[in-house]
Amino acid sequence: MTTTADPRQLPGGIYQMTAEEYHADPVPGGSLSSSGARKLLAPSCPAKFRWEQDHGQAARAAFDFGQAAHMHVLGEGPEIVVVDAPDWRTKPAQQQRAEARERGAVPVLIEEQQRIKAMAAALREHPVARALFDPDRGRPEQTLIWRDRRTGVMRRARLDWLPDPGPGRLIIPDYKTCASAEPEALARAVAKYGYHQQDDWYRAGARALDLADEAAAFVFVCQEKTAPFVVTVFEVDAASRRLGAARNRRAIEIYAECQRTGRWPAYGDDIAYLSLPPYVERADSEEYL
Repeated sequence: MTTTADPRQLPGGIYQMTAEEYHADPVPGGSLSSSGARKLLAPSCPAKFRWEQDHGQAARAAFDFGQAAHMHVLGEGPEIVVVDAPDWRTKPAQQQRAEARERGAVPVLIEEQQRIKAMAAALREHPVARALFDPDRGRPEQTLIWRDRRTGVMRRARLDWLPDPGPGRLIIPDYKTCASAEPEALARAVAKYGYHQQDDWYRAGARALDLADEAAAFVFVCQEKTAPFVVTVFEVDAASRRLGAARNRRAIEIYAECQRTGRWPAYGDDIAYLSLPPYVERADSEEYL
């Protein structure tokens, strides 16, 4: 059952909260999210993770567009401020964008707003995506908070959509905008952005709170940001999920150690011993040796 109770009083459960409350980490003593876990591992490091936790992420137009698209698809989210300008190059447009972000709203250009509405309409025409985000069969933007049994670390996740319980296999969808929804491009995105880690993380939260069993599915609903706004729905395979789980376990252990010691290291304190990348070494060997 979802509760709106203060998570500082009830650190474990399912909560209804704003994105700002979620990203501010409402758990006493701190908690780890899926994106945070990915930030702890290479090519990032704990020092960068700690900096973002203390200072926040820099605002980016791509984030604004994604948030606005989520709001139109899911039916819930932050205020959208539509700026009547062709781009962000003028000072008035930049000022409106800054003012919107300062109060927690999401600024988009008028052309972007029109495109996002067209995307939401196209997604509702996709038979699988439409069923996954059926407003009569689920709830948007649900926050899960649970404790990791091995380390005691508090973990959190923000589900785009939590389906209502019912007969059959539970399928939890996550909506993403993308440049290309072609399957090979999406496979590269899984590796680049760690979607296989997000998959394992969200499944773990659902199981920990008795929302799902091992048979539950987690799928990504990916939609291109340009017309005709095609949609691809995919599930990460079992081998990739195992790797995602292993990476998450390493990240949780690093987080627990950093919390224990108060030290958030960078890439290493010793002098690094590096070699040329293999492809450079091969090319130079053929050319010069």
